[in-house]
Amino acid sequence: MDELRGDRADWRFDGETVRIRYRTGAFKNAMLKELGRITVPVSAVSEVDFDLFESKRKRWALQLRMREGADPYAAVGAMLDQGAQPFRLLGPASTELVAEYAADQIRFAAERAAASDPTAQIATRLVPPLPLHIQTGEGTASFDGSAVRLIWTGSEASSRKKKAHRREIALADVTGVEWVPSDGWEYGHMRVTTTEAVRTEITKPKHDLSCLLCDEGKEGAAALMMAATITAHLWARDQRAAG
Repeated sequence: MDELRGDRADWRFDGETVRIRYRTGAFKNAMLKELGRITVPVSAVSEVDFDLFESKRKRWALQLRMREGADPYAAVGAMLDQGAQPFRLLGPASTELVAEYAADQIRFAAERAAASDPTAQIATRLVPPLPLHIQTGEGTASFDGSAVRLIWTGSEASSRKKKAHRREIALADVTGVEWVPSDGWEYGHMRVTTTEAVRTEITKPKHDLSCLLCDEGKEGAAALMMAATITAHLWARDQRAAG
């Protein structure tokens, strides 16, 4: 398939994968810019939606729906707006036929490849490679596949967090990751939830030793990327444990 160009990315389908390259211009979505590019195996796709709509002008929308347990971005990014959806593409009426053909081809390939790969393996292929490191005004978070490390050395860190300085949480003790974006007034945050054995006092994110605060824009996008990456590897861990 020739390259399909849309509002936020270029898609190329080779029969087995959809290669998505996101736009990185000044006014493009911060989360998609942070992601950069992604390769989606058709075995990850459960449904393909194609719709036409009119706002100021006629446009089309193509959306890949991932199999349950294969989309870590949806798992942690329920508060993402439409413009930040990584598997959604909008385009003009002039390319409607090309886009609809692409949707049909991806749908057909996905039906043939259904359930050929474990979903947890798919999820880890959709997130950045390890080790992953992010930085915000409060500090840093890193993840190497075995542990999450939070270090609070930034100017926005509270006195409680600066006193603690750092915290390391083994993946075996992690039960989930939450991401809340900034609303423009208050900081957003990433919170690592843990087993009771290592759980610290749950308080406001500014003082919680399971949280890293993040501002809007690039910081919030990086925190979402970290949350999705940890989530994907949690799923893989649980799938291995289940045998």
